[in-house]
Amino acid sequence: MILIRAIATVGGLTMVSRVFGFARDVLIAKILGAGPVADAFFVAFKFPNLFRRLFAEGAFSAAFVPIFAGLLEAEGKSRARVFAEQALSVLFWALLVMVAVMEIAMPLMMLVFAPGFAADPEKFDLTVVLARIAFPYLLLISLVSLLGGVLNSLGRFAAAAAAPILLNVCMILSILLLAPLTPTPGHALAWGVFAAGVVQLVWLYLACARAGMALRLPRPRITPEVKLLLRRAVPVAIGAGVYQLNLLVDTVLASFLPSGSISYLFYADRVVQLPLGVIGVAVGTALLPLLSRQLRAGHTAAAHYNQNRALEFACLLTLPAAAALLVIAEPIVSVLFQRGAFSVVEAQATAAALMAMALGLPAFMLVKALTPGFFARGDTATPVKIAAAAMAINVVCSVILMQFLLHVGIALAMAISAWVNAGALAVVLRRRGFLVIDARNKERLPRILFATAVMCGALWIAERAVGDWLAGDEVMRAMALALLVASGALAFAVTAQASGAAGLRDLRGLMRGKDPA
Repeated sequence: MILIRAIATVGGLTMVSRVFGFARDVLIAKILGAGPVADAFFVAFKFPNLFRRLFAEGAFSAAFVPIFAGLLEAEGKSRARVFAEQALSVLFWALLVMVAVMEIAMPLMMLVFAPGFAADPEKFDLTVVLARIAFPYLLLISLVSLLGGVLNSLGRFAAAAAAPILLNVCMILSILLLAPLTPTPGHALAWGVFAAGVVQLVWLYLACARAGMALRLPRPRITPEVKLLLRRAVPVAIGAGVYQLNLLVDTVLASFLPSGSISYLFYADRVVQLPLGVIGVAVGTALLPLLSRQLRAGHTAAAHYNQNRALEFACLLTLPAAAALLVIAEPIVSVLFQRGAFSVVEAQATAAALMAMALGLPAFMLVKALTPGFFARGDTATPVKIAAAAMAINVVCSVILMQFLLHVGIALAMAISAWVNAGALAVVLRRRGFLVIDARNKERLPRILFATAVMCGALWIAERAVGDWLAGDEVMRAMALALLVASGALAFAVTAQASGAAGLRDLRGLMRGKDPA
C-alpha cells in the first residue's frame, strides 16, 4: 500500500466520521448546552476513552502492530494469525477484569477524575451513573483496535477507519430516539456509547473474516511474542498517550473552574480533532505498519523516504488548518454550536479555548507522525521519558495559567506541552540518524509557511467583508463561514501552486507512489 494513498483512505473516512461527529456535537450542544448534565456526560465519556487510547489504541496497538507486521513479513499469514489470537485473548481477559473492578470502584474513580464535582452531590452522582453505563465501551473498543491493527498491517485501512462513523451514528440515534425515554439526555448518550462498542466490534470482526483473518479466542497463554508485546506496551501507555493524559489533567483542573469549563474545552477539542484526526491520526495509522515492514525487510532508505513524505503531507495540510482556526475561531464555533442551550457567551468562551489549542495543532500532528519512528524499531523507552517531561510541563503551566486565563490557560498549557513533546521526539530521532530531513522538505516548508501567511491575510479581509452576515441568523452565519473557508482555501491553493509549495503534479506523483521531484 502506497503511503499517501493509505493516508488518503484513512483521512477520507475519518473526515466522514468527523462530519457525523460534528452533527452529533451540534445536537449535544443544542440539547445539553454547557451545563451540569453536559459536564457529567463528557467526563463519563472521557473516562473509558482515556483508557482506550492509553492501553488499546496507544500502548497495545502501537506495540502490537510492529510485531504482527514483522511476523507477517518474515513468517507469513498463519504465524501472524496465531500471535494475533494470543494477543486478543490476553487483552480480552485482562480488560474484562479491569472493567469489573472499575464498575465497582466508580465513585472513587470519579473523585480522582473530577474531584471538583464532589462539591455538587447531584452532579457527582449523575457522573458516576453515566460512567458506569459507558465504561464497558473500553473492553469492546479495545478489541476493535486490535482487529483494526490486523487489518492495517494487511494493507486494508478502510474498515478500521470507518468504525468511528458507527460510534457517531449510534450516539446521534440515541439522542434523537432514546433521550425521551431516559431520565436525562446524558443517560441516552451513555447507552449510545455502549451500543456503539458492540456495533463496531461486529463490523471489524466481519472485516477481518473477509480478509482471511477470522480470529478465535483461545485460552490465554503468555508466549515469547506476548511477553515482548506486554514489555513494549507498558512504556508506550505513557509515551503514546501523553495527549490523553494531558486531557485527564485538564479535566481534573477544569473541574475546579466555573461550571461549563469542561464543556468549553470539550467543544474546542472536537474542532481541533477534525484536522488532527483527518491528517495526524491518518499519517500515524498508515506509517507505523509500513515502516515496521520496511525496516524488518532492511529497506532503510525507503523508510526514510516515507517518513519525509508523511511529514511533508501532514505539514501541507495542518499548518493552514491551525492558522485558520486561529483567525476565524469565533465564526467556526458560532456556526457549529451556537443554538438552543448554547448561547453567544458559551460560543465566545469555546472560541477562546479553540484559539489556544490551535497553537498546538501542528505539534499534535508531529507527535502522531514521529512516534512511529520509535515504535517501528521496537523502542518504547525513549517516548516514555519525553512524555514524562511533557506531562510535567503541562501540569505546571496549567496550574499557573488557569489562575489568570481560567479554561483558556489549560488549553494553552496543552499546546505548550505538545510542542515540547514533538520537539524532543524530532531531536532524538535526528541524533540517532532515524530522521533525515531531505532537501525537498527543507525547500518546501518555507513555501508552505508563506502560503499559510497569505491565506491568513485573505481570511482577515474576508471576515470583515462578511461581518454583517456573521451577526445574522443561523443561515446567514453558515453562509458567511462557507465563504470564509472557500476564500482561505483558494488563497492557500493558488499561493502554494505559484510558490512551489505544492501542486497538482506533486499530488498525482504521490498517489502513484513516485517522487515528482
